[in-house]
Amino acid sequence: MSLLPDPKRRATIIALGLPIIGGMASQNLLNIVDTAMVGTLGDVALAATGMGGFANFMAISLIMGLSAGVQAIAARRFGEGKHDALATALNAGLIIAIVWAIPWMAALHAWAPDLFGLLLDDTSVVAEAVPYFRIRCLAALGVGFNFAFRGYWNGINQPKLYMSTLVVAHITNLFLNWVFIFGNLGAPEMGTSGAALASTIATYVASLTYIGLGVKLALNNGFLRSRPSKSDFKNLFRLTLPASIAQFFMASGYTALMWIVGQTGTAEMAAANILLTVTLVAILPGLALGFVAASLVGQALGRGDPDDAEAWGWDVVKIACIGLGIFGIPMMVTPELILSGFLHEESTMELAVAPLRLVGATIGIDAIGLVLLNAMYGAGNSRPVMVTGIVMQWFVGLPLAYLFGPVMGLGLLWIWGAMMVYRIGQSIIFARMWKQKRWSEIAI
Repeated sequence: MSLLPDPKRRATIIALGLPIIGGMASQNLLNIVDTAMVGTLGDVALAATGMGGFANFMAISLIMGLSAGVQAIAARRFGEGKHDALATALNAGLIIAIVWAIPWMAALHAWAPDLFGLLLDDTSVVAEAVPYFRIRCLAALGVGFNFAFRGYWNGINQPKLYMSTLVVAHITNLFLNWVFIFGNLGAPEMGTSGAALASTIATYVASLTYIGLGVKLALNNGFLRSRPSKSDFKNLFRLTLPASIAQFFMASGYTALMWIVGQTGTAEMAAANILLTVTLVAILPGLALGFVAASLVGQALGRGDPDDAEAWGWDVVKIACIGLGIFGIPMMVTPELILSGFLHEESTMELAVAPLRLVGATIGIDAIGLVLLNAMYGAGNSRPVMVTGIVMQWFVGLPLAYLFGPVMGLGLLWIWGAMMVYRIGQSIIFARMWKQKRWSEIAI
């Protein structure tokens, strides 16, 4: 097996992947800037936005599986040449988002104080986390729309539209952060709540952009015209529900991780927030390549060529491992330089240095899992992926993290080491599942 795919296949992966990576790079950059802006408010603000952000991730995760479901169906129809039905799954996804989001936003707003009372002991962090969370949750409908559109554009090989929309949204978010966090242009100085408001508005800017692009470019593919049938909804639910459950447990797991870290101290929580933010800079390009794999695999299966689908999965893995391995080098060599832009307390920075080096050393292996997870979603193999992810995170990673942290008092490095064990183990299992090729027999 060669180290890289042949030039033609490599060019296809790069052509599809670069726009997605570019969009996610803009997301990473602005997440970093966002965190750096909040970081000037101190460790309490960082801890509040960290826990609030992951609680919000958990809250919206039940709709995030729409992306995988819509992408799998759109890619399969694209491979089958059924272009007039490409947007049927998108239409169904938008309807599901509307039905789900409106009551869910109301429930989350009411539950917020009780939720954070359970998650946090530090009352000063709770006081900032609750309003932050309530404002972020108002974006749930926009999130559902955006994930449905993301799956559609990626599934039909139009990732540039996904990238351009992200760029618009993130620039909006950055500008509004400056306005609302610090009270510029006559706006009130809202602090962490201002960061939440900026993110919420930017989410709906993305939704409106996606809808405009859909009207302009997707009407001939059935957007807003093709009425989904009961079987269309059933098919989408079958693919979406396991992916959504997996996203929920993953998000809940990261929230649980922040709770575990919080048992060791507020400074550790602030450091963990930065570690997770910086890690996303490296893993989201790998996730982007996973979206590419999902489309290429789904299209190959639509053409009736499972061998080509398998080959696309391995080809994308090769590129992702090399790319993420390169991203990990600065984490190992210059962790202090990376962390200095976010952490202003020297003691807090010292807590984060060794865990960041560990992430850098293992992130190339994590790329295998990131790509093949999405490749199997593209093949419609959602349920085994869900089970594997839940078992590895909740029955391996989190118990070890709790044992090493609050129980044994070994510190943040050991907690992070436990999570690396789960991520590497998951990659190994997904590689074995991909090689067994049972996913190639699934009809969509």
